[in-house]
Amino acid sequence: MNSSFRLWRTTTFRLTALFIVIFVLAAISLLAFMAYQSSIQIQRSQTVEIEREIRELVRLEKVRGIRSVANVVQKLARRAGPGIYYLGDEKGRKLVGNVSNFPMEVLTQNGIHTFNYSIEQALPDNIGNNTKGVGYALVSSRKLKGGFRLIVGRDIVERRGYTSIIFRGFLFGVIGIVILSLITGGITAKRVLKRIDSISDTTDKIMSGNMSQRVPITKRNDEFDRLATSLNDMLDRIENLMSGLKEVTDNVAHDLKTPLTRMRSKAEAALRKGVSAKDQRAALQATIDESDQLIRTFNALLMISRVEAGTPSGSFASFDVSEVAKDMAELYEPVAEDAGIELILKTEKEVSIYANRELIGQALVNLIENAIKYAGGGKAKNKKIVLSVGEENKNVRIEVSDNGVGIPKEDRERAVERFVRLEKSRTEAGSGLGLSLVRAVAKLHKGEFYLQDNKPGLRAIIEIPKDKQ
Repeated sequence: MNSSFRLWRTTTFRLTALFIVIFVLAAISLLAFMAYQSSIQIQRSQTVEIEREIRELVRLEKVRGIRSVANVVQKLARRAGPGIYYLGDEKGRKLVGNVSNFPMEVLTQNGIHTFNYSIEQALPDNIGNNTKGVGYALVSSRKLKGGFRLIVGRDIVERRGYTSIIFRGFLFGVIGIVILSLITGGITAKRVLKRIDSISDTTDKIMSGNMSQRVPITKRNDEFDRLATSLNDMLDRIENLMSGLKEVTDNVAHDLKTPLTRMRSKAEAALRKGVSAKDQRAALQATIDESDQLIRTFNALLMISRVEAGTPSGSFASFDVSEVAKDMAELYEPVAEDAGIELILKTEKEVSIYANRELIGQALVNLIENAIKYAGGGKAKNKKIVLSVGEENKNVRIEVSDNGVGIPKEDRERAVERFVRLEKSRTEAGSGLGLSLVRAVAKLHKGEFYLQDNKPGLRAIIEIPKDKQ
């Protein structure tokens, strides 16, 4: 009972039922029209035939007289078939014919008439006996010279039977269509309900905590398979986000535990008896430095989250990214010189881009700071950083390259993840979020961020579509 109720509530079953109703109404209207037109056409053909016989008998009366007409009518009346023939005198008495009980208007008015009548001629039945019947006539009445009344017609009961056969066949056809449609609709609804149940079962398992479940996909490649593919892609994305969230949580707990422990130890050391004011001040300063680093870490996490959510501060607009690169180069050129590194700027003129100026600038800051931080550890004598901006294949290409220690190929993918700090960078201050922010900015602008070998050193490349996305 529950299964039948669920089946009735499905959209597929209801649409099938609606289709049946519309189809039956349309079929009834169409077949009724066809039956009516068929009946009209048969009547027209009978009327034409009746008028033809009337004209021939009238012509015969003019040529050979009324006696010849009577002989012909008598012969026609004795012939088996649906023909109706009558010839009466001026007083309305039948002279010859196979029908006598005509309505008064038929005997007095010329034209086409229809009426019920009694068949007076003997008709053979299926066992060889003689019988009489009742029919429905279509006749043409004509007054001849001398006042004689000529009536010629056809029994149209057969025509009515033909119409009845059409509607009877139509009735059985409609019943068959309704039954077949109900069965087909039920089977279709069950199949649809089965596919939907599989999706519901998968979502129930996922909500219970099994994130590895996916919606089954068949080989039919129908709309349900396309829906299942989209749902599976969404579930993959959600699972990746959940894994990333767990990883970020673990990394935050791991990376923040050490500075918090150091802050607590320094605070405890400053509170011990016998500690000089100078040492206490140094402990407080170290605590402030650790706090600033923690604030920078949380600010970086907050910015990455906003960028990945697509809600960064500031708005998108068209601007010359080469001007932004020039400003950044002027800002960090003294810092690079203090580190013994030459900062070189290579830009094309008026490289226009539709983007968020603040985020593009922050990405350049992160890349330049990373390059300055790690370029000094290379073996090259002339340490340098090259900041270049140009256009390539309808993309704006921003590149920061150095000739420092670089990153091994197997570690480049990990290097852009959150809180990932390679072994050679553990001695440097930082949170491991700089490249993660750059990647998030590139994704926000429908672009890409990747690392390549500079032989020696590293090339950090951002490619962003030039036009609006």
